[in-house]
Amino acid sequence: MTEHQVRNAASGSLFSPRRQRWLILAHAFNMDGRAASQTITDKIPHLLDAGVELVVLSGVMGAQDLRFEHHRLWSSGPSGFRFELRHVLRQKVASRWLYRLCMNLVSLVLLPAMLVERVLKPVESSWSWQYSATRKARQLARDKPFDLIYSTGGAFAAHLAGRRLQRQLGVPWLAEIHDPFVHPGSVPTTRRQKAYAQVESVICSHADVAIWFTQQAMESARRRNPQLGERGRVMLPGVDSPFKGAMPAYKAGSKLVIGHFGSLSATRTLTPFMHAWHQIDQNEPATGKDLELHIYGGALDSTSVALASQWGLTDRIRQFGRIETDPATGQSGRDQVLAKMRQCDALLLVHGEDTICEEYIPSKLYEYLWMQRPIIATVHDNPQMAEIMRGQGHLVAESSLRNGGNSQNAAPELADHIVSLWKQWRTQGLPDSGHVSPYTSQASTQQLIGWAQQFIAQ
Repeated sequence: MTEHQVRNAASGSLFSPRRQRWLILAHAFNMDGRAASQTITDKIPHLLDAGVELVVLSGVMGAQDLRFEHHRLWSSGPSGFRFELRHVLRQKVASRWLYRLCMNLVSLVLLPAMLVERVLKPVESSWSWQYSATRKARQLARDKPFDLIYSTGGAFAAHLAGRRLQRQLGVPWLAEIHDPFVHPGSVPTTRRQKAYAQVESVICSHADVAIWFTQQAMESARRRNPQLGERGRVMLPGVDSPFKGAMPAYKAGSKLVIGHFGSLSATRTLTPFMHAWHQIDQNEPATGKDLELHIYGGALDSTSVALASQWGLTDRIRQFGRIETDPATGQSGRDQVLAKMRQCDALLLVHGEDTICEEYIPSKLYEYLWMQRPIIATVHDNPQMAEIMRGQGHLVAESSLRNGGNSQNAAPELADHIVSLWKQWRTQGLPDSGHVSPYTSQASTQQLIGWAQQFIAQ
């Protein structure tokens, strides 16, 4: 009998059902619009409905949750503290010059410690949050033991804290990995890459259940860490319907508006879309003239900016940036974004062109599926993602890094899809699909509870 079971037996829990008490470790929690937050916060209502007693330890950047015991903790190290303070001050200090003054003063004070930290720990800034979480969890466990540790991220500090507490408290540990720690086909060489590989090894060696969000990610981790055995699991996180009531109405306008929501970068670029648009302008000028691209959540990536300027597309692109909570109405940034999605004629989902795409499905996909608007997706070396999209009746343009390929290979197919949508839009419009997404947080939470039941003594 384990130490955990002995404690439960002392309270009679081996002989009578009782409420389970879970410790959730999530550095990003209740952070409006953040995928790492949404993945866990969307599960919370279903865990509460299942009668689970929750204790959440998170960073300080998200809002306090009053539905259960929630402790917001600062990172112990200087880089993490500075990163978190910057986020908190942005929320609370309206004056830009006062914000900069505060951050400059704090940065000056922390500079010596940050330089030492950078030499000793050249990893993500929040790495030291593990110590804050471990201390707090031990303190809480002395008052009332936990039945399960559930680390989710995102930030790997949550998983390292989970392992420490598993060892110190003798409690089962479930680790949920959002993005792969090691890029497919690569061998870690830098200290940062080796640190991520070590975290993966710790999870594969010790977690009672290790969860990945794609089949390929789990299989790759098992090849690197055969000790994982059958403890690896795959969960499609999904999202529940994001609408509290009726969906905002869709109404077609005078332009075919294609909306992209989310950040863009050198490896997640709109380059394939720009090439497709240029091809349409050359071959189907009537279609190209009617197109309008709306960008939400971040700036247009530099390569796409250059291509748009070169090919005369700039005047048909509108950039709205990140949408925050409206202080006048109190409407959250997420709710505003949902309304904007519903107003688009079609939604654009860009996968990227990095090797990580083989093992990664953007969380935005699951949200898009609830919008009932046509989706055009570029998918890079990921058959599982392509199958999900096509299975729900949406349009996919595939590309590959294999055989010298790149994301631009998706441009011709992407152009065909856009022209096809335009023809339908011009003749009969683009009505809502009426499809309800099967990929829900409720379904993934039921999976999670099922796995947990294997280790929690009743």
